[in-house]
Amino acid sequence: MKFQPSVFRAEFPSLQSDSIYLDSASTSLKPQVMIDATNHYYTHNTATILRSKHSTALALTEQFEQARILTAKLINAEHSHEIIWTKGATESLNLIAQSHARYLLKEDDEIIISELEHHSNLIPWLQVAQQIGVKVIKWSIEEDGSLSTDRLLTLITDKTRIITVTQMSNVTGFKPDIAKISDIAHQHNAIIVVDGAQGIVHQAIDVKKYNIDFYVFSAHKLYGPTGLGVLYGKSDLLTKMDCGQGGGKMLKSASFTGFQPADLPYKFEAGTPNIAGALGFHATLKWLFALDTEAAEAYTNKLVNDCRAKLIEAIPQLKIISVADSSILTFALPHIHHDDISILLAEQNIAIRAGELCAQPLIKALGFPGVIRASFMPYNNIDDTNHLISGLQSAIDILK
Repeated sequence: MKFQPSVFRAEFPSLQSDSIYLDSASTSLKPQVMIDATNHYYTHNTATILRSKHSTALALTEQFEQARILTAKLINAEHSHEIIWTKGATESLNLIAQSHARYLLKEDDEIIISELEHHSNLIPWLQVAQQIGVKVIKWSIEEDGSLSTDRLLTLITDKTRIITVTQMSNVTGFKPDIAKISDIAHQHNAIIVVDGAQGIVHQAIDVKKYNIDFYVFSAHKLYGPTGLGVLYGKSDLLTKMDCGQGGGKMLKSASFTGFQPADLPYKFEAGTPNIAGALGFHATLKWLFALDTEAAEAYTNKLVNDCRAKLIEAIPQLKIISVADSSILTFALPHIHHDDISILLAEQNIAIRAGELCAQPLIKALGFPGVIRASFMPYNNIDDTNHLISGLQSAIDILK
């Protein structure tokens, strides 16, 4: 389907209000197809799945598993059973840390973590370090905010077991070379964990081509519902992992002396899952597969680049932090607090994000107490960018 900005924008009912939404890196707006699918489940087809044998439950189970199949297709996973449903990317990363690293790594093994990471891809590894004594090695950014694979090579030792890195920084928009990092990891008998929460909506990923061991993302940043996440893992790694949580549906047999876990993917999916979320995401993926995503991303990047150029001209003191050709526009204003800007923009119905963006180590490395981030999607337009520029000028005038 050809990408047409005005037609695409009309798919999102929340844009009928007067507010300007420039906080999509936090969560994307939802298309009508996702809303309809979720609403239909709660209105007409409420039933559980993978248990009951009545017709509604069987039909819903089929749709639920179709969502898993489409998700595998999205990232080109070898098997749909390599797709594990979680509550979000954060839970997915915690599951890898607690069920893979904690059980299979030993004291003094090393995990390399890039300085670009969101707290979700830092704290779980720090917890494992406290629990079993593995060492966390910081992969520092360069002066320009990028990640150097040459620097990575100086950090790897024979004790390196995991390299974990974002697909796209939620602060700067920088996209590491995942293919090269994966090659380096496997050349040194380490595995690669990729946090795709920010990147998947802006950059296609192929877990087979890039030989990614674990990949995670959240549905809500990809036009889908909140409360639904994805953990992709290679079958052999998932099979070795501890199941993490116990309960209904994740076992083959149980007694008071023990239990036998279910096969993949169900050994990781204890309890009643987010059925409505999976059905909503299924509808979202079908809708997304019909979209020319490359054209949509090109449109978004041009919109942001144009806005960036206008901002630099209109507000010379503004310090741009994000990279060019990105959906993210992050900046700071010397001598003006980021929260003051955020509040004054909110009073003008302009939604942005300000602060440390759940990335305190990165913000400190960049040398700012906090930043201001406007994040865009293909549903934004030039009116949104113009409102942002005029809103910033008005806020600065007030704060002077």
